[in-house]
Amino acid sequence: MPCSRLPPTGSSVYDDFAVPLRGENVDPITQEVVRYRLSAIADEMETSLLRAAYSTIVKEGLDASAAVFDARGNNIAQAVSIPIHLGCMLPAVQTAIERWPTMQDGDVYILNDPYSGGTHLPDIAIIRPIFVDGEPLAIAATMSHHQEIGGMVAGSLPPTATDIFQEGLRLPPLKLFDAGTPVDAVFDILRTNVRTPDVVLGDLRAQLSAVDLANRRVAELAGEHPPTELHEIMDALLDQSEVLTRSRIGEIPDGTYEFTDYMDDDGIDVGEQIRIHAAVTVAGDQLTVDFTGTADQVRGPFNCVPASSIAAVYYVVRAITGADIPDNSGCYRAVDVVLPPGSLVNAQPPAPVNSRTATVRRLCDVLLGCFAQAVPERVPAASSGQLLVMNFGGTDPSTGRFYVTSELGVGGMGARPGLDGVDAVETDATNCQNVPAEAIEMECPVRVVSWTVETDSAGAGQWRGGCGTEKVFELTAGEATANYRGERHTAAPWGLQGGSSAPNSRAVVHRADGSDDVLPSKTMVRLGTGDRLRVLICGGGGYDDPLQRPVTDVLEDVRDKRITAAAAEEHYGVVLDGDAVDWAATEAKRGKGDVA
Repeated sequence: MPCSRLPPTGSSVYDDFAVPLRGENVDPITQEVVRYRLSAIADEMETSLLRAAYSTIVKEGLDASAAVFDARGNNIAQAVSIPIHLGCMLPAVQTAIERWPTMQDGDVYILNDPYSGGTHLPDIAIIRPIFVDGEPLAIAATMSHHQEIGGMVAGSLPPTATDIFQEGLRLPPLKLFDAGTPVDAVFDILRTNVRTPDVVLGDLRAQLSAVDLANRRVAELAGEHPPTELHEIMDALLDQSEVLTRSRIGEIPDGTYEFTDYMDDDGIDVGEQIRIHAAVTVAGDQLTVDFTGTADQVRGPFNCVPASSIAAVYYVVRAITGADIPDNSGCYRAVDVVLPPGSLVNAQPPAPVNSRTATVRRLCDVLLGCFAQAVPERVPAASSGQLLVMNFGGTDPSTGRFYVTSELGVGGMGARPGLDGVDAVETDATNCQNVPAEAIEMECPVRVVSWTVETDSAGAGQWRGGCGTEKVFELTAGEATANYRGERHTAAPWGLQGGSSAPNSRAVVHRADGSDDVLPSKTMVRLGTGDRLRVLICGGGGYDDPLQRPVTDVLEDVRDKRITAAAAEEHYGVVLDGDAVDWAATEAKRGKGDVA
Protein backbone atom coordinates (compact mmCIF):
# COMPACT_ATOMS: atom_id res chain seq x y z
CA MET A 1 0.00 0.00 0.00
CA PRO A 2 1.44 3.41 -0.90
CA CYS A 3 2.13 5.71 2.00
CA SER A 4 1.29 9.32 2.66
CA ARG A 5 4.37 10.98 4.08
CA LEU A 6 3.49 14.04 6.10
CA PRO A 7 6.33 16.53 6.53
CA PRO A 8 7.07 18.13 9.89
CA THR A 9 5.33 21.39 10.67
CA GLY A 10 7.28 24.32 9.24
CA SER A 11 10.62 23.97 7.51
CA SER A 12 13.98 23.41 9.12
CA VAL A 13 16.49 26.24 8.92
CA TYR A 14 19.38 24.09 10.09
CA ASP A 15 22.00 21.97 8.42
CA ASP A 16 23.69 21.75 11.79
CA PHE A 17 23.51 23.46 15.15
CA ALA A 18 26.13 26.01 14.11
CA VAL A 19 23.59 28.01 12.13
CA PRO A 20 22.67 31.12 14.15
CA LEU A 21 19.15 31.57 15.41
CA ARG A 22 16.81 34.04 13.81
CA GLY A 23 16.13 36.72 16.38
CA GLU A 24 19.75 36.79 17.47
CA ASN A 25 19.56 40.59 17.62
CA VAL A 26 16.71 40.43 20.14
CA ASP A 27 17.63 40.81 23.78
CA PRO A 28 17.33 37.26 25.21
CA ILE A 29 15.66 38.57 28.35
CA THR A 30 13.03 40.32 26.25
CA GLN A 31 12.55 37.13 24.27
CA GLU A 32 11.85 35.14 27.43
CA VAL A 33 9.52 37.81 28.79
CA VAL A 34 7.52 37.74 25.56
CA ARG A 35 7.47 33.92 25.55
CA TYR A 36 5.97 33.81 29.02
CA ARG A 37 3.53 36.60 28.17
CA LEU A 38 2.27 34.57 25.21
CA SER A 39 1.98 31.46 27.40
CA ALA A 40 0.08 33.50 29.98
CA ILE A 41 -2.31 34.69 27.28
CA ALA A 42 -3.01 31.08 26.25
CA ASP A 43 -3.55 30.06 29.88
CA GLU A 44 -5.89 33.01 30.47
CA MET A 45 -7.86 32.05 27.36
CA GLU A 46 -8.24 28.53 28.74
CA THR A 47 -9.33 29.74 32.17
CA SER A 48 -11.88 32.10 30.63
CA LEU A 49 -13.29 29.33 28.45
CA LEU A 50 -13.63 26.83 31.31
CA ARG A 51 -15.29 29.31 33.65
CA ALA A 52 -17.79 30.46 31.04
CA ALA A 53 -18.68 27.00 29.69
CA TYR A 54 -22.11 25.45 30.15
CA SER A 55 -21.44 21.74 29.58
CA THR A 56 -20.25 19.32 32.22
CA ILE A 57 -17.57 17.85 30.00
CA VAL A 58 -15.90 21.26 29.63
CA LYS A 59 -16.51 23.07 32.92
CA GLU A 60 -15.86 19.93 35.01
CA GLY A 61 -13.99 17.55 32.70
CA LEU A 62 -11.78 20.35 31.24
CA ASP A 63 -12.04 18.94 27.71
CA ALA A 64 -10.96 22.12 25.93
CA SER A 65 -7.78 23.87 24.84
CA ALA A 66 -6.56 27.31 23.83
CA ALA A 67 -3.50 28.42 21.90
CA VAL A 68 -1.79 31.33 20.19
CA PHE A 69 -0.32 30.92 16.70
CA ASP A 70 1.81 33.18 14.55
CA ALA A 71 0.27 34.64 11.40
CA ARG A 72 1.51 31.67 9.33
CA GLY A 73 -0.23 29.10 11.52
CA ASN A 74 2.69 27.91 13.65
CA ASN A 75 1.76 27.18 17.24
CA ILE A 76 3.64 29.59 19.53
CA ALA A 77 2.00 29.06 22.92
CA GLN A 78 -0.56 26.60 24.25
CA ALA A 79 -2.41 26.43 27.53
CA VAL A 80 -1.66 23.63 29.96
CA SER A 81 -4.64 21.52 29.02
CA ILE A 82 -5.22 18.65 26.58
CA PRO A 83 -2.03 17.26 24.98
CA ILE A 84 -4.01 15.61 22.19
CA HIS A 85 -4.93 19.10 21.01
CA LEU A 86 -1.21 19.80 20.45
CA GLY A 87 -1.49 18.48 16.94
CA CYS A 88 -5.22 18.78 16.40
CA MET A 89 -5.43 22.57 16.35
CA LEU A 90 -2.52 22.94 13.91
CA PRO A 91 -4.35 21.57 10.83
CA ALA A 92 -7.51 23.45 11.80
CA VAL A 93 -5.67 26.78 11.83
CA GLN A 94 -3.74 25.96 8.66
CA THR A 95 -6.97 24.96 6.92
CA ALA A 96 -8.51 28.33 7.81
CA ILE A 97 -5.45 30.14 6.43
CA GLU A 98 -5.69 28.20 3.16
CA ARG A 99 -9.43 28.84 2.90
CA TRP A 100 -9.12 32.58 3.62
CA PRO A 101 -5.62 33.72 2.58
CA THR A 102 -6.78 37.32 2.95
CA MET A 103 -8.25 37.47 6.43
CA GLN A 104 -10.00 40.54 7.81
CA ASP A 105 -9.89 42.08 11.24
CA GLY A 106 -12.94 40.84 13.13
CA ASP A 107 -13.23 37.56 11.23
CA VAL A 108 -13.91 34.42 13.27
CA TYR A 109 -13.87 30.97 11.69
CA ILE A 110 -15.49 27.73 12.82
CA LEU A 111 -14.95 24.11 11.77
CA ASN A 112 -15.33 20.58 13.06
CA ASP A 113 -15.32 18.38 9.95
CA PRO A 114 -12.58 15.73 10.33
CA TYR A 115 -12.11 15.67 6.58
CA SER A 116 -11.65 19.45 6.41
CA GLY A 117 -9.10 20.13 9.13
CA GLY A 118 -10.98 18.80 12.16
CA THR A 119 -10.61 15.67 14.28
CA HIS A 120 -14.05 14.37 15.30
CA LEU A 121 -17.35 16.21 15.18
CA PRO A 122 -17.72 17.06 18.90
CA ASP A 123 -14.44 19.04 18.81
CA ILE A 124 -15.30 22.46 17.41
CA ALA A 125 -12.43 24.81 16.57
CA ILE A 126 -12.90 28.58 16.80
CA ILE A 127 -10.18 30.61 15.07
CA ARG A 128 -9.66 34.38 15.12
CA PRO A 129 -6.91 36.34 13.36
CA ILE A 130 -5.38 39.14 15.44
CA PHE A 131 -4.55 42.38 13.65
CA VAL A 132 -2.32 45.23 14.82
CA ASP A 133 -2.05 48.41 12.76
CA GLY A 134 -4.06 46.76 10.01
CA GLU A 135 -1.68 43.82 9.60
CA PRO A 136 -2.07 40.22 10.86
CA LEU A 137 0.21 39.57 13.82
CA ALA A 138 -1.11 36.34 15.33
CA ILE A 139 -4.03 33.91 15.44
CA ALA A 140 -5.99 32.82 18.51
CA ALA A 141 -7.71 29.44 18.53
CA THR A 142 -9.75 27.32 20.90
CA MET A 143 -10.91 23.73 20.60
CA SER A 144 -13.70 22.48 22.81
CA HIS A 145 -15.49 19.15 23.04
CA HIS A 146 -19.20 19.86 22.63
CA GLN A 147 -21.46 17.57 24.59
CA GLU A 148 -23.97 17.42 21.72
CA ILE A 149 -23.52 17.89 17.98
CA GLY A 150 -26.48 15.86 16.68
CA GLY A 151 -26.29 12.46 15.06
CA MET A 152 -27.90 9.11 15.80
CA VAL A 153 -27.49 9.12 19.60
CA ALA A 154 -27.56 11.65 22.41
CA GLY A 155 -24.05 12.88 23.10
CA SER A 156 -22.93 12.43 19.48
CA LEU A 157 -20.54 9.57 20.21
CA PRO A 158 -22.39 6.60 18.69
CA PRO A 159 -20.30 3.46 19.30
CA THR A 160 -22.04 1.64 16.44
CA ALA A 161 -21.76 4.33 13.75
CA THR A 162 -20.62 3.03 10.36
CA ASP A 163 -20.19 6.34 8.54
CA ILE A 164 -19.61 9.95 9.51
CA PHE A 165 -23.10 11.02 8.47
CA GLN A 166 -24.50 9.13 11.48
CA GLU A 167 -22.21 11.01 13.86
CA GLY A 168 -23.66 14.51 13.74
CA LEU A 169 -23.46 17.92 12.15
CA ARG A 170 -20.44 18.51 9.89
CA LEU A 171 -19.10 22.04 9.70
CA PRO A 172 -16.51 22.66 6.99
CA PRO A 173 -14.46 25.84 7.47
CA LEU A 174 -17.04 28.64 7.74
CA LYS A 175 -17.09 32.26 8.78
CA LEU A 176 -18.87 32.67 12.10
CA PHE A 177 -18.15 36.40 12.12
CA ASP A 178 -17.43 38.38 8.96
CA ALA A 179 -15.33 41.46 9.79
CA GLY A 180 -17.03 41.63 13.18
CA THR A 181 -20.59 40.90 11.99
CA PRO A 182 -22.10 37.59 13.15
CA VAL A 183 -23.16 35.18 10.41
CA ASP A 184 -26.58 34.34 11.83
CA ALA A 185 -27.16 31.43 9.46
CA VAL A 186 -24.35 29.41 11.05
CA PHE A 187 -25.74 30.00 14.54
CA ASP A 188 -29.20 28.97 13.27
CA ILE A 189 -27.85 25.75 11.75
CA LEU A 190 -26.19 24.83 15.03
CA ARG A 191 -29.28 25.67 17.08
CA THR A 192 -31.51 23.55 14.84
CA ASN A 193 -29.34 20.43 14.62
CA VAL A 194 -28.45 19.67 18.24
CA ARG A 195 -30.50 18.26 21.11
CA THR A 196 -29.35 20.79 23.71
CA PRO A 197 -28.93 24.10 21.86
CA ASP A 198 -28.65 26.24 24.98
CA VAL A 199 -25.64 24.25 26.19
CA VAL A 200 -23.97 24.07 22.77
CA LEU A 201 -24.35 27.78 22.07
CA GLY A 202 -23.28 28.59 25.62
CA ASP A 203 -20.05 26.66 25.13
CA LEU A 204 -19.58 28.31 21.75
CA ARG A 205 -19.89 31.75 23.35
CA ALA A 206 -17.27 30.68 25.90
CA GLN A 207 -14.91 29.89 23.05
CA LEU A 208 -15.66 33.21 21.38
CA SER A 209 -14.98 35.12 24.58
CA ALA A 210 -11.62 33.35 24.88
CA VAL A 211 -10.40 34.36 21.41
CA ASP A 212 -11.72 37.89 22.00
CA LEU A 213 -9.67 38.01 25.20
CA ALA A 214 -6.59 36.90 23.26
CA ASN A 215 -7.20 39.66 20.74
CA ARG A 216 -7.10 42.26 23.51
CA ARG A 217 -4.08 40.78 25.28
CA VAL A 218 -1.97 40.49 22.11
CA ALA A 219 -2.85 44.08 21.24
CA GLU A 220 -1.62 45.12 24.69
CA LEU A 221 1.61 43.19 24.10
CA ALA A 222 2.06 44.90 20.74
CA GLY A 223 1.74 48.23 22.53
CA GLU A 224 4.89 47.35 24.48
CA HIS A 225 6.85 45.65 21.68
CA PRO A 226 6.53 46.65 18.01
CA PRO A 227 5.06 43.99 15.70
CA THR A 228 8.35 43.61 13.82
CA GLU A 229 10.06 42.67 17.08
CA LEU A 230 7.27 40.26 18.01
CA HIS A 231 7.51 38.52 14.62
CA GLU A 232 11.25 38.14 15.10
CA ILE A 233 10.81 36.77 18.62
CA MET A 234 8.20 34.24 17.48
CA ASP A 235 10.54 33.02 14.74
CA ALA A 236 13.36 32.72 17.27
CA LEU A 237 11.16 30.71 19.65
CA LEU A 238 10.37 28.22 16.89
CA ASP A 239 14.06 27.87 16.03
CA GLN A 240 15.05 27.50 19.68
CA SER A 241 12.59 24.64 20.23
CA GLU A 242 13.79 22.91 17.08
CA VAL A 243 17.42 23.06 18.18
CA LEU A 244 16.63 21.77 21.67
CA THR A 245 14.42 18.97 20.33
CA ARG A 246 17.05 17.87 17.83
CA SER A 247 19.63 17.87 20.59
CA ARG A 248 17.47 15.52 22.71
CA ILE A 249 16.75 13.25 19.74
CA GLY A 250 20.48 13.09 19.11
CA GLU A 251 20.91 11.52 22.56
CA ILE A 252 18.77 8.52 21.54
CA PRO A 253 20.74 5.63 19.99
CA ASP A 254 20.30 5.43 16.22
CA GLY A 255 18.19 2.56 15.02
CA THR A 256 14.67 1.39 14.20
CA TYR A 257 12.43 0.39 17.10
CA GLU A 258 9.16 -1.43 16.46
CA PHE A 259 6.18 -2.28 18.63
CA THR A 260 2.70 -3.73 18.17
CA ASP A 261 -0.41 -3.50 20.32
CA TYR A 262 -4.10 -4.14 19.77
CA MET A 263 -7.49 -2.57 20.33
CA ASP A 264 -10.35 -4.82 21.45
CA ASP A 265 -12.50 -4.26 18.34
CA ASP A 266 -14.37 -1.51 16.50
CA GLY A 267 -17.80 -2.05 18.07
CA ILE A 268 -19.18 -3.48 14.81
CA ASP A 269 -17.03 -6.55 14.19
CA VAL A 270 -17.10 -7.52 17.85
CA GLY A 271 -14.20 -9.66 19.02
CA GLU A 272 -11.93 -8.87 16.06
CA GLN A 273 -8.88 -7.15 17.53
CA ILE A 274 -7.38 -4.23 15.61
CA ARG A 275 -3.62 -4.26 15.05
CA ILE A 276 -1.59 -1.09 15.54
CA HIS A 277 2.06 -1.21 14.55
CA ALA A 278 4.71 1.50 14.52
CA ALA A 279 8.37 1.72 13.63
CA VAL A 280 10.34 4.64 15.05
CA THR A 281 13.61 5.32 13.24
CA VAL A 282 16.20 7.55 14.88
CA ALA A 283 18.85 8.89 12.51
CA GLY A 284 21.02 11.50 14.13
CA ASP A 285 18.73 14.36 15.12
CA GLN A 286 15.78 13.27 12.97
CA LEU A 287 12.85 10.97 13.83
CA THR A 288 10.64 9.06 11.43
CA VAL A 289 7.46 7.44 12.74
CA ASP A 290 6.00 4.90 10.31
CA PHE A 291 2.63 3.23 10.94
CA THR A 292 2.92 0.82 8.01
CA GLY A 293 1.58 -2.53 9.19
CA THR A 294 -1.35 -1.00 11.06
CA ALA A 295 -4.79 -2.40 10.24
CA ASP A 296 -6.92 -0.95 7.48
CA GLN A 297 -9.62 1.51 8.46
CA VAL A 298 -12.46 -0.22 10.25
CA ARG A 299 -16.24 -0.15 9.89
CA GLY A 300 -16.78 1.25 13.38
CA PRO A 301 -15.99 4.77 14.67
CA PHE A 302 -12.43 4.17 15.88
CA ASN A 303 -10.68 5.51 12.80
CA CYS A 304 -8.34 8.50 12.84
CA VAL A 305 -7.79 11.25 10.33
CA PRO A 306 -4.16 12.45 10.05
CA ALA A 307 -4.66 15.31 12.51
CA SER A 308 -5.51 12.85 15.29
CA SER A 309 -2.70 10.43 14.50
CA ILE A 310 -0.11 13.19 14.29
CA ALA A 311 -1.32 14.54 17.63
CA ALA A 312 -0.37 11.20 19.24
CA VAL A 313 3.09 11.38 17.67
CA TYR A 314 3.63 14.95 18.82
CA TYR A 315 2.57 14.13 22.36
CA VAL A 316 4.99 11.21 22.66
CA VAL A 317 7.86 13.20 21.13
CA ARG A 318 7.27 15.96 23.66
CA ALA A 319 7.10 13.44 26.50
CA ILE A 320 10.36 11.78 25.46
CA THR A 321 12.36 14.92 24.70
CA GLY A 322 11.47 16.77 27.90
CA ALA A 323 9.01 19.29 29.29
CA ASP A 324 11.69 21.97 29.65
CA ILE A 325 11.68 22.64 25.90
CA PRO A 326 9.31 25.51 24.99
CA ASP A 327 6.20 23.96 23.51
CA ASN A 328 5.62 25.18 19.96
CA SER A 329 5.65 24.02 16.35
CA GLY A 330 9.43 24.13 16.22
CA CYS A 331 9.51 20.92 18.27
CA TYR A 332 8.02 18.98 15.35
CA ARG A 333 10.35 20.04 12.54
CA ALA A 334 12.55 17.08 13.41
CA VAL A 335 9.70 14.58 13.01
CA ASP A 336 8.41 12.86 9.86
CA VAL A 337 5.23 10.80 10.04
CA VAL A 338 4.19 8.08 7.59
CA LEU A 339 0.45 7.31 7.58
CA PRO A 340 -0.70 4.71 5.03
CA PRO A 341 -3.85 5.97 3.26
CA GLY A 342 -6.90 3.89 4.00
CA SER A 343 -5.46 2.61 7.25
CA LEU A 344 -6.78 3.10 10.78
CA VAL A 345 -4.46 6.11 11.16
CA ASN A 346 -5.35 7.79 7.84
CA ALA A 347 -8.99 6.93 7.23
CA GLN A 348 -10.73 8.01 4.06
CA PRO A 349 -14.27 9.44 3.96
CA PRO A 350 -16.94 8.59 4.85
CA ALA A 351 -15.31 6.51 7.61
CA PRO A 352 -16.71 7.21 11.10
CA VAL A 353 -14.24 8.73 13.57
CA ASN A 354 -16.16 9.80 16.67
CA SER A 355 -14.28 7.43 19.01
CA ARG A 356 -10.83 8.24 17.67
CA THR A 357 -9.62 9.24 21.16
CA ALA A 358 -9.43 5.58 22.17
CA THR A 359 -7.27 4.93 19.11
CA VAL A 360 -5.05 7.90 19.86
CA ARG A 361 -4.49 6.47 23.33
CA ARG A 362 -3.38 3.16 21.80
CA LEU A 363 -1.12 4.97 19.33
CA CYS A 364 0.57 6.60 22.32
CA ASP A 365 1.01 3.19 23.96
CA VAL A 366 2.56 1.76 20.80
CA LEU A 367 4.96 4.67 20.37
CA LEU A 368 6.00 4.50 24.01
CA GLY A 369 6.57 0.78 23.47
CA CYS A 370 8.97 1.69 20.66
CA PHE A 371 10.86 4.21 22.78
CA ALA A 372 11.01 1.77 25.72
CA GLN A 373 13.51 -0.20 23.64
CA ALA A 374 15.69 2.85 23.00
CA VAL A 375 15.47 4.83 26.25
CA PRO A 376 13.93 2.46 28.82
CA GLU A 377 14.69 4.80 31.70
CA ARG A 378 12.26 7.39 30.29
CA VAL A 379 9.24 5.21 29.55
CA PRO A 380 6.53 3.85 31.90
CA ALA A 381 4.58 0.66 31.42
CA ALA A 382 1.23 0.96 29.66
CA SER A 383 -1.49 2.93 31.39
CA SER A 384 -5.22 2.16 31.39
CA GLY A 385 -5.28 3.18 27.75
CA GLN A 386 -8.70 4.72 27.44
CA LEU A 387 -10.57 7.95 27.80
CA LEU A 388 -13.90 6.48 28.73
CA VAL A 389 -16.37 9.14 27.66
CA MET A 390 -19.83 7.85 28.57
CA ASN A 391 -22.94 9.78 27.63
CA PHE A 392 -26.32 9.46 29.30
CA GLY A 393 -29.26 10.88 27.38
CA GLY A 394 -33.00 10.96 27.96
CA THR A 395 -35.96 13.03 29.10
CA ASP A 396 -36.10 14.00 32.76
CA PRO A 397 -39.64 13.12 33.97
CA SER A 398 -39.51 15.85 36.60
CA THR A 399 -38.96 18.66 34.08
CA GLY A 400 -39.89 17.25 30.68
CA ARG A 401 -36.54 18.51 29.35
CA PHE A 402 -34.15 16.45 27.28
CA TYR A 403 -30.74 16.04 28.91
CA VAL A 404 -27.30 14.90 27.83
CA THR A 405 -24.52 14.49 30.34
CA SER A 406 -21.03 13.07 30.05
CA GLU A 407 -18.69 11.17 32.32
CA LEU A 408 -14.93 10.94 31.86
CA GLY A 409 -13.72 7.72 33.43
CA VAL A 410 -10.18 7.38 34.77
CA GLY A 411 -7.89 4.41 35.36
CA GLY A 412 -4.36 3.71 36.53
CA MET A 413 -1.02 4.93 35.22
CA GLY A 414 1.74 2.49 34.34
CA ALA A 415 4.65 2.08 36.73
CA ARG A 416 7.99 3.61 35.80
CA PRO A 417 11.58 3.07 36.96
CA GLY A 418 11.71 3.88 40.66
CA LEU A 419 8.05 4.85 41.07
CA ASP A 420 4.68 3.13 41.32
CA GLY A 421 1.98 4.19 38.91
CA VAL A 422 -0.57 6.79 39.98
CA ASP A 423 -4.03 5.53 40.99
CA ALA A 424 -7.27 6.80 39.47
CA VAL A 425 -5.90 9.41 37.10
CA GLU A 426 -6.34 10.51 33.53
CA THR A 427 -3.13 9.67 31.68
CA ASP A 428 -1.06 10.58 28.62
CA ALA A 429 -2.63 12.43 25.71
CA THR A 430 -5.94 13.56 27.21
CA ASN A 431 -5.31 14.99 30.69
CA CYS A 432 -9.00 15.50 31.50
CA GLN A 433 -10.63 15.28 34.92
CA ASN A 434 -13.34 12.93 36.09
CA VAL A 435 -16.73 14.58 36.48
CA PRO A 436 -17.81 14.99 40.14
CA ALA A 437 -20.85 13.01 41.22
CA GLU A 438 -22.64 16.19 42.26
CA ALA A 439 -22.30 17.68 38.77
CA ILE A 440 -23.88 14.63 37.16
CA GLU A 441 -26.69 14.37 39.71
CA MET A 442 -27.57 18.07 39.36
CA GLU A 443 -28.08 17.75 35.61
CA CYS A 444 -30.05 14.55 35.19
CA PRO A 445 -31.76 11.67 37.03
CA VAL A 446 -28.54 9.65 37.28
CA ARG A 447 -27.13 8.88 40.72
CA VAL A 448 -23.51 7.96 41.34
CA VAL A 449 -23.90 5.06 43.77
CA SER A 450 -20.20 4.56 44.41
CA TRP A 451 -16.76 5.41 43.08
CA THR A 452 -13.78 3.50 44.42
CA VAL A 453 -10.21 2.54 43.68
CA GLU A 454 -10.44 -1.04 42.44
CA THR A 455 -8.52 -3.69 44.36
CA ASP A 456 -6.25 -6.00 42.30
CA SER A 457 -6.63 -3.84 39.19
CA ALA A 458 -2.94 -3.00 38.61
CA GLY A 459 -0.03 -4.87 37.07
CA ALA A 460 2.48 -6.35 39.51
CA GLY A 461 6.12 -5.32 39.52
CA GLN A 462 8.99 -4.10 41.65
CA TRP A 463 7.12 -0.88 40.99
CA ARG A 464 3.39 -1.55 40.91
CA GLY A 465 1.08 -0.08 38.32
CA GLY A 466 -1.48 2.48 39.42
CA CYS A 467 -4.88 1.10 40.40
CA GLY A 468 -7.96 1.49 38.27
CA THR A 469 -11.44 2.50 39.38
CA GLU A 470 -14.95 1.13 39.78
CA LYS A 471 -17.91 3.48 39.35
CA VAL A 472 -21.58 2.57 39.65
CA PHE A 473 -24.37 4.71 38.14
CA GLU A 474 -28.11 4.31 38.75
CA LEU A 475 -30.90 5.75 36.63
CA THR A 476 -33.37 7.04 39.19
CA ALA A 477 -36.26 8.03 36.92
CA GLY A 478 -37.50 7.52 33.38
CA GLU A 479 -35.59 5.83 30.59
CA ALA A 480 -32.23 6.70 29.09
CA THR A 481 -29.53 5.57 26.71
CA ALA A 482 -25.94 5.12 27.82
CA ASN A 483 -23.14 5.08 25.28
CA TYR A 484 -20.25 3.01 26.58
CA ARG A 485 -16.93 3.27 24.71
CA GLY A 486 -14.50 1.16 26.68
CA GLU A 487 -11.16 -0.39 25.83
CA ARG A 488 -8.67 -2.89 27.26
CA HIS A 489 -11.42 -5.49 27.74
CA THR A 490 -9.24 -8.04 25.91
CA ALA A 491 -5.90 -6.36 25.16
CA ALA A 492 -4.49 -5.66 28.62
CA PRO A 493 -2.10 -2.80 29.54
CA TRP A 494 1.36 -4.32 29.27
CA GLY A 495 4.17 -4.29 31.80
CA LEU A 496 7.86 -3.60 31.19
CA GLN A 497 11.14 -5.21 32.21
CA GLY A 498 9.42 -8.23 33.74
CA GLY A 499 6.45 -6.37 35.20
CA SER A 500 2.99 -7.88 34.75
CA SER A 501 0.11 -6.68 32.63
CA ALA A 502 -2.88 -5.20 34.44
CA PRO A 503 -6.20 -7.09 34.52
CA ASN A 504 -8.72 -6.11 31.86
CA SER A 505 -11.47 -3.52 32.09
CA ARG A 506 -15.10 -4.64 32.17
CA ALA A 507 -18.66 -3.35 32.46
CA VAL A 508 -22.02 -4.79 33.45
CA VAL A 509 -25.60 -3.56 33.75
CA HIS A 510 -27.41 -4.75 36.89
CA ARG A 511 -31.08 -4.61 35.96
CA ALA A 512 -33.76 -3.60 38.43
CA ASP A 513 -35.33 -7.06 37.97
CA GLY A 514 -32.15 -8.74 39.26
CA SER A 515 -30.69 -9.82 35.92
CA ASP A 516 -27.22 -8.83 34.69
CA ASP A 517 -26.02 -7.87 31.21
CA VAL A 518 -22.26 -8.10 30.67
CA LEU A 519 -21.33 -5.43 28.13
CA PRO A 520 -18.85 -5.58 25.27
CA SER A 521 -16.28 -2.79 25.22
CA LYS A 522 -18.32 -0.65 22.82
CA THR A 523 -22.08 -0.49 22.92
CA MET A 524 -25.19 1.60 23.42
CA VAL A 525 -27.40 0.27 26.19
CA ARG A 526 -30.92 1.27 27.21
CA LEU A 527 -31.53 1.82 30.91
CA GLY A 528 -34.78 1.81 32.85
CA THR A 529 -35.59 3.20 36.27
CA GLY A 530 -33.52 1.42 38.90
CA ASP A 531 -31.01 -0.08 36.46
CA ARG A 532 -27.37 0.26 37.47
CA LEU A 533 -24.32 0.50 35.20
CA ARG A 534 -21.09 -0.70 36.83
CA VAL A 535 -17.87 0.27 35.04
CA LEU A 536 -14.46 -1.07 36.04
CA ILE A 537 -11.52 0.66 34.38
CA CYS A 538 -8.23 -1.17 34.54
CA GLY A 539 -5.02 -0.01 36.16
CA GLY A 540 -1.55 0.33 34.67
CA GLY A 541 1.12 -2.24 33.93
CA GLY A 542 3.89 -3.10 36.38
CA TYR A 543 7.61 -2.43 36.01
CA ASP A 544 10.40 -4.94 36.74
CA ASP A 545 10.28 -8.25 38.63
CA PRO A 546 7.47 -8.35 41.25
CA LEU A 547 9.63 -10.54 43.50
CA GLN A 548 11.97 -7.56 43.88
CA ARG A 549 9.28 -5.41 45.48
CA PRO A 550 10.06 -4.80 49.16
CA VAL A 551 7.90 -6.96 51.40
CA THR A 552 6.94 -3.94 53.50
CA ASP A 553 5.59 -2.21 50.38
CA VAL A 554 3.51 -5.27 49.53
CA LEU A 555 2.12 -5.36 53.07
CA GLU A 556 1.23 -1.67 52.85
CA ASP A 557 -0.58 -2.29 49.55
CA VAL A 558 -2.68 -5.00 51.22
CA ARG A 559 -3.50 -2.74 54.16
CA ASP A 560 -4.46 0.04 51.74
CA LYS A 561 -6.67 -2.43 49.80
CA ARG A 562 -4.77 -1.90 46.58
CA ILE A 563 -4.17 -5.65 46.43
CA THR A 564 -5.58 -8.66 48.27
CA ALA A 565 -3.60 -11.07 50.43
CA ALA A 566 -4.11 -13.69 47.72
CA ALA A 567 -2.52 -11.39 45.11
CA ALA A 568 0.35 -10.60 47.47
CA GLU A 569 1.16 -14.31 47.63
CA GLU A 570 0.48 -15.14 43.98
CA HIS A 571 2.25 -12.21 42.32
CA TYR A 572 4.76 -11.00 44.90
CA GLY A 573 5.57 -14.15 46.85
CA VAL A 574 4.58 -12.48 50.13
CA VAL A 575 2.66 -14.73 52.51
CA LEU A 576 0.54 -13.04 55.16
CA ASP A 577 -0.73 -14.36 58.46
CA GLY A 578 -3.61 -12.04 59.22
CA ASP A 579 -2.20 -8.51 59.20
CA ALA A 580 1.42 -9.61 59.51
CA VAL A 581 4.04 -11.11 57.22
CA ASP A 582 4.82 -14.79 57.60
CA TRP A 583 8.54 -14.31 57.03
CA ALA A 584 9.46 -17.99 56.88
CA ALA A 585 6.76 -18.78 54.33
CA THR A 586 7.62 -15.66 52.36
CA GLU A 587 11.30 -16.59 52.25
CA ALA A 588 10.39 -20.04 51.01
CA LYS A 589 7.94 -18.64 48.47
CA ARG A 590 10.42 -16.16 47.07
CA GLY A 591 13.20 -18.69 47.21
CA LYS A 592 15.78 -16.39 48.79
CA GLY A 593 16.75 -14.85 52.07
CA ASP A 594 16.78 -11.13 51.27
CA VAL A 595 13.04 -10.58 51.47
CA ALA A 596 13.01 -7.45 53.65
